[in-house]
Amino acid sequence: MNKPLKQHLIDPEICIRCYTCEMTCPIEAITHNDDNVVVDAEKCNFCMDCIPVCPTGSIDEWRVVNEPYSLEEQFEWMELPEQEEIEAGGDGDDGEALDAAMAALLAEAHSGAGGKSIAPKSASKATVNLYNLGKPVTATVQGNYRLTAEDSDADVRHIILDFGAAPMPALEGQSIGIIPPGEDAEGKPHLPRLYSVSSPRDGERPGYNNMSLTVKREEHGVASNYVCDLKKGDEVKVTGPFGSTFLLPSDPDAELLMICTGTGSAPFRGFTMRRQREMPTNKGKLTLVFGARKQGELPYFGPLKKVPDAYMHKVFAFSRLEDQPKQYVQDKLRDEKERVAKLLTSDKAYIYICGKKEMEHGVEEALADIARGEGLEWKAIRDAMREDGRYHVETY
Repeated sequence: MNKPLKQHLIDPEICIRCYTCEMTCPIEAITHNDDNVVVDAEKCNFCMDCIPVCPTGSIDEWRVVNEPYSLEEQFEWMELPEQEEIEAGGDGDDGEALDAAMAALLAEAHSGAGGKSIAPKSASKATVNLYNLGKPVTATVQGNYRLTAEDSDADVRHIILDFGAAPMPALEGQSIGIIPPGEDAEGKPHLPRLYSVSSPRDGERPGYNNMSLTVKREEHGVASNYVCDLKKGDEVKVTGPFGSTFLLPSDPDAELLMICTGTGSAPFRGFTMRRQREMPTNKGKLTLVFGARKQGELPYFGPLKKVPDAYMHKVFAFSRLEDQPKQYVQDKLRDEKERVAKLLTSDKAYIYICGKKEMEHGVEEALADIARGEGLEWKAIRDAMREDGRYHVETY
C-alpha cells in the first residue's frame, strides 16, 4: 500500500473566487470552472506562494489521503470533505505510527500559514456563489457618482446597481464580481473583479433590490476603468455574492473596531448603515479609524461627518496634509490606546481591518504595543478573537 499523501485543497464555502491564487501560482497548479477554484494534485509542489495572497484563508486547507481527489471531484464540491480514514498497510505500520505520520504531514502543510477567520456566531447565514461565471446575473446601473474631489489624483466612484426581479441576497461584508467585457491578451474572457458591497442588505435605498459599490480607478485596471466609466442605464454581468466570514454580528451588544484605508471603507459603510437602520438607539458601539492621504481623497467623508459622534466614534488619519506630520491608521490607534485597550479585554469586541495590504503590519504592531502596555499578549488575544469569530482581516 502507498504511504498516505498530503493534498492541498481550497474551501469552496469560504473562497470568494477572486482568482488571486490562480494568478499567483508559479506552476499553474490552480485552476477553476464556473463553480469552484481548485488545486491540481499532480502539479502542486507545496511552494506556498498562494497562501499569503488569499484574502480569506480558504486556500489554507489540507487533507491526508490515500488517493488524491481529482479535479472533477473538487469542481463538484459545495463543501470540503472530512478527513478520510487512512488505513495502515501490511508492512508493519501500526495505528500509532500512522497517526504520527499524518500529523507530521499536516504540520508540514501548515508551516508558515496564517490563521483563518470564521463568521461571528450571531451573524446571518451568508448566501454564496448564487451567480457564477457560467450563469451571471445582469444588473442595471442606477447611478455613478464621484466621491473624491475633482482635483484629486484618486478617482473613487460610488456605483449603484439595480437587480430588478433577480434576487441578490448579499450581506454587509460580502463581495460581488463584475465581469468586464472583452478578452485578455491571451484571448481568454476576462475573469470577474471582486468589489465589496458598500450598502446594507435591504438595499442602498431601503426596500429596493439594489446595492452600491465603492470603486477606485486604477491606471491600468481593466475592471476598475470599466466600472468607473459605467453610465446610468448600462447593464453589467455580475457574479456572487461571495464571502462567508467578514460579516456583521447581529448581537446588539457587539462593539466594533473598524480600521480601513481608501475603498476599504466599503464594507464599513454597509455595517454602519445596517446598524443605524436596525438599531438606531444603540449608541457607542462603533469605532471607525479611517486613513487617506487628505480629506478630498477620503470616500464618504461628508456623509461620515453626519453620523453622530455618540453613535460612532470617528478618527481620521491623513498622511499628506500641508505643514502637518504624516498620520497613519496605526498612529491613530496608538492615540486611542485607552479605548482600544478596553476593547481588547472585552468578549463583545470585534476587530475588522480592510484596505491596502501595506497597512496590515503597522496595525498589528500598534495593537501589539497597546496590548503590551496593558500587560497583555497580543498574539494570544488575536488568535482567541479569530477562533471566536471576532477578528477579521481583508486586505489586498
